[in-house]
Amino acid sequence: MNIFLLIVLLLILVILISSIKVVNTGYVFVMERFGQFYKVLEPGWHLIIPFVDFVRKRISTKQQILDIEPQSVITKDNVKISIDNVIFFRVMNAKDAVYNIENYKSGIIYSTITNMRNIVGNMTLDGVLSGRDVINSELLKVIDEITDAYGIKILSVEIKNIIPPAEIQQAMEKQMKAERDKRAVILQAEGQKQSAIAVAEGAKQAKILQAEAEKAANIKRAEGLRESQLLEAEGKARAIEEIAKAQADAVDLVNKAILESGTNEVVIALKQVEALIELSKNPANKLIIPTEAVSSLGSVAAVAEMIKGQNKDKK
Repeated sequence: MNIFLLIVLLLILVILISSIKVVNTGYVFVMERFGQFYKVLEPGWHLIIPFVDFVRKRISTKQQILDIEPQSVITKDNVKISIDNVIFFRVMNAKDAVYNIENYKSGIIYSTITNMRNIVGNMTLDGVLSGRDVINSELLKVIDEITDAYGIKILSVEIKNIIPPAEIQQAMEKQMKAERDKRAVILQAEGQKQSAIAVAEGAKQAKILQAEAEKAANIKRAEGLRESQLLEAEGKARAIEEIAKAQADAVDLVNKAILESGTNEVVIALKQVEALIELSKNPANKLIIPTEAVSSLGSVAAVAEMIKGQNKDKK
């Protein structure tokens, strides 16, 4: 009796333990009851009916990665290349992932391979090598639409490697080497061109600076010559002014003496002398002095001596 009770207690304990389901974070349980879908258990602990409720599948809700093996693909220009992909996805609806497809990972892989061959088959080798982003975006769009029925969200599709045939690789390496040599020659020529331009610009600037310096020196010399000419002209003008002033003073003295003496002959003689002075200023004029004029000069000399005597008396 005690053994039977112990067995019953153990069965009850097992039933109680099996009736508790703990779901870890990042996972969900797809539950069935009597062979039919019952519900999806979220992370946490749950009570179920033992031997009635059954865990159909444990599904991860974390981001997952599928590494697809390299696949042979023929391009539009009949070049056979090898391409491998990496798929990043997440299960958004665990029920659809379990009941709408037998194996959702295999469905993603085969959808990717098939559509990649279709896309690459419409592109040339150069287009494939330079259009990774185009291929990735088109694959992402197509595969995401297909897997939407599985409750799968495709996050990203990436091409890891594109491997062309060995002979194509050798030709590409030769082409790349030729391109590098070409760029090196172009860069060298461009450098020589820039150097020649810099030398020419330097020579041009030097000539411009030299011309500006010569221009400034010529302007300075012209200014100095102009100032010296102005000073010389000013000196001559002052000398002429002093001479004219002295002549005017002399004439005033003579006129004063004549007025005081009242001699008309002296006035006539003085006028003759002034006329002779004006005529003698022009080197082209020839003077013929009559005897009367010569005799008049004696009177003028007497007048001059008289003027000098008056000036001495005044002093």
